[in-house]
Formats: sequence, structure tokens, C-alpha cells
Amino acid sequence: MSLPQTADKSPKSNGKIGFTEKVGYGLGDLATNFAWASMSMFIVYFYTDVVGISAGIIGTIILLSRFLDGVSDIAMGGIIDKTKSKHGKARPWILWLTIPFVVVMVLLFTVPGVSDLGKIIYVAITYNLVILLYTGVVIPYGTLNTLMTPDQNERGVLNVYRMFFATIGIIVVGNLVLPMVNFFGGGQVGWIGAYSVLALVAAIMYMVTFFTSKERTAYLNKDVNKEPFWIGFKALVKNKYWIMVLFMFILYYVNDALYNGGTIYYAEYILGNPALVGLLTLCIQLPALLLIPFLAPLMKKFGKTKLMIGGTLLFIAGSILIIINPTSLTVVIIGSILRGIGRVPLFGLIFALLPDTVEYGEWKTGVRREGLVYSGGSMGTKIGTGIGAASVGWILSFGGYVGGQAIQSDTAIFAINALFLYLPIVTFVLLVLLLSFYKLDKEYPQIINDLRARKGLL
Repeated sequence: MSLPQTADKSPKSNGKIGFTEKVGYGLGDLATNFAWASMSMFIVYFYTDVVGISAGIIGTIILLSRFLDGVSDIAMGGIIDKTKSKHGKARPWILWLTIPFVVVMVLLFTVPGVSDLGKIIYVAITYNLVILLYTGVVIPYGTLNTLMTPDQNERGVLNVYRMFFATIGIIVVGNLVLPMVNFFGGGQVGWIGAYSVLALVAAIMYMVTFFTSKERTAYLNKDVNKEPFWIGFKALVKNKYWIMVLFMFILYYVNDALYNGGTIYYAEYILGNPALVGLLTLCIQLPALLLIPFLAPLMKKFGKTKLMIGGTLLFIAGSILIIINPTSLTVVIIGSILRGIGRVPLFGLIFALLPDTVEYGEWKTGVRREGLVYSGGSMGTKIGTGIGAASVGWILSFGGYVGGQAIQSDTAIFAINALFLYLPIVTFVLLVLLLSFYKLDKEYPQIINDLRARKGLL
């Protein structure tokens, strides 16, 4: 197979992306969610109920890992901005780091049968390794959105494809992981077998992304990224919209980690059947699969911000409905579907906010850093997921949850409800407040015209 060209350097390029390339790009997030969705949905459960490590200890490991990894996100963004290769700036990292990433993804579940301290050390090492390698793959992958086209609508459409396939990944993980674990014999051996299959498929899909994608924006940015790293970082902290989007990511992924991490506990101890985790996951993810294709025209009509605020409010309404009768499967299903519909604009558009902040930052400071800007999304994702996943462990521990015990205390039941219902409402109320101050949608067309005028492209 011949390699695609590194970049389309013709200033006549209209920035349009073909269907094959959009699908190839989307498959990258399908691969990512084979790892990421499982880490949100199952990793705490695996460590507490399969390996037998304290929920509080797991929560601490996860949180410390994610905050430390925030530094590596910024570093990786800077590395991408300085990368020069025949494959481009971002694509080569997908090629170079995919295999190490999926190998360590499997090692995450191969906790040896040693002492408790030995298990904790192994978990701390492998968890940090998988997060570090995840950074090395996912930041270049996300940065591709900015490098593939300068067109704002095309970037939004690329993000729609990305999130459509990401939704498939989450549904696969939520509905097939436990059956796959049982197919491979159950217990820890079953988890290793299941994730060996997922890792192999993920590696193939990342390679499809690499071979089908192109970096086209080199001709627009030939005079940028020559400054030292600290200049780029200084410009980044002056980018008010980047900072706002960073906190949006944190709030969204705290929410995501809380209810995803709480779902399996809610299914087992509130609804009385752990197998319902697949149904609950389907209720919240299937709306995205069905409705994300409609986001592109809705985005053009209403703008990203209005859609995201409306979706956030609908998610909150669905959560309140479940609180009214939390043990009724029918009510939980209806409420979860409403949460799923409300989540669609957030899930489908949040990553589309980041590329726009690249242009705003260049317009504001004269410094353009695609990789560094995108690292904010990854950093927000990891910090948010870290806080959320750590909170799952800490709140369960504080509530007196005992892994593997058939009957839990009232305080443990309250903790599970807090994870699945109460705290997600709080995070999304804060997200609505933050979105109400985001005005870049309106300002973006003038910013692009100003940038093109500076570069003599008008």
C-alpha cells in the first residue's frame, strides 16, 4: 500500500474532506474507545471485584496518574508542533505508538497473583504506562482535525464522524465486554482474553486512520511554530476560549466517568441485576449513534453552543426523572434515554470547539500551536476522567462499599446513587454556566477573515 501525501500544500485547496477519509478518521476514535470506555466503565470494578484491591487505593492511583499525565499532554502537544517527517506532524505518532499502546492495554488486566502491595505497584506502573501511551496516540489523532482542513464546518463534520464511531466503541464495550469475558472463561483470564481481542482490532483501526488521512494546512501555517516552546505556552494561557474549553472538558468527563463508573454498581445493587449494565449503556449510547448524523445541519443552523446547552439541560431532566423512582427499570430506561439524547450535542461537538480556539489564539497572539492547543482537550479529558474515576473509588469507599459482597449498607447504596445520579447533575449545571459565556461561534468568521488578510489569502 502506498503512503498518502503528507500535506496538500496548494493554497487553492478548499479544505473539503472525502467520505473515505472521514470514515478512516472516525475509526481512530472507535479504536480509542475500546480502551478509554473500558477505563471509564470497568477498570475500577475490575480492580475492586476481580483483583481485590481497595476502592480507595484505586481511586488515589487513578487521580494521581491523571494529574501527572496532564504535564505529558502539554509536552506531547509541543512535540507535535515541532515534528517534521515525511508523514507530517501528527500522523507519524499514530504509526509509531499504536502497537506499544495496545500491548500495554492488555497488560493492564494481567495483574499477577502476588501480595497486595505487589498488585498495587503493578497497577500503578501499568496504569501510568497506558495513560502515557494513550497521550502519545490520542493527542496526534485529535490534532489531525486541525491539520486536515482549515474549514470550520468540515472540522465539525469530521468531529461528527469521530463521535459516531466513538459511540459504537462505547456500545461495544458496554454490551460485549462481559459476554467476551465469560466466553474466555471468566475471572481474570476472561478479562485478558477479551482485551487481547479488543487491542488487536484497535491496532488495525488506528492503522486505517494513518493510511487514509492527509495533513493539508501546511501552506497556511508555513511561518508559524518556529518560536520556542515557552512562547507557545505563554500564548496558550492568554487564549481565554482555550481555557474555557479546557474546563468544559473537565466537567464533561467528570460527569462521564461518574455515571459510567457507577453504572455497573447501579445495575447490580439498585436494579438487582449486573447484566443490565449492557442495557443501561445502550440506552444512553444508542441515541448518539442514531442522532449524531443530524448534528452537522443542526450545528450550521443553531451553532455549537446553543445545541450543547440544550443537550445539557435535557440530560439533567432525565436524571431528575430517574431520581423520582430509582428502582423502576422502566423509569430508569426512559430517564437514561433522555440522558442519552441530551448527551448527543455534548459528545458530538465538544471536540469541535478546540480547533476553533487555534485560530482565535493565532488571531489574538500571533502564535499558532495546533498540538499544544489540542493537548488541552486531552488534558481536560484525563483530568476530568481522573477526578471522576477517582471519585468512584473514594465515594464507594467512604460509603462503606465492600467489593463482592451481595448486600451493601444503606450508605453504600446512597454512594452508588450519588455516582449515577446526583453528582452528574451538579457537574452539568456548572457546564451550562460555563457554556453561557462562550461566544467564539459568533466571532469566528471575522477572525478567519482577519487571519486570511494578514497572510494575503483574500
